[in-house]
Amino acid sequence: MSVESINADAVLARMRALASQASAGMESRPARESAPTEFGQLLKGALESVNETQQAASQMSASFERGEAGVELADVMIAIQKASISFDAATQVRNRLVSAYQDIMNMPL
Repeated sequence: MSVESINADAVLARMRALASQASAGMESRPARESAPTEFGQLLKGALESVNETQQAASQMSASFERGEAGVELADVMIAIQKASISFDAATQVRNRLVSAYQDIMNMPL
């Protein structure tokens, strides 16, 4: 199992855990209680995950270019695609956040 699949599995497990916490805690938690901190932490964690994926792909690509044993072309290509997809997803989230912010700022008072 490669480093990228472990990271992807860990990120997926973390996302599922956060989703279950969010759905379970909606009724018991008062509105606006530390929501910005949790969202900020979630966003920071997601961006760190994207960064780790990109760094791992870059390291794997460099290892393949040096001709190190155990690094296959298919694994390198998969790692690069995972990094690209995660970056594209982060960009989409950023675009949606900016759009939502602009919509809120353009609302009449």
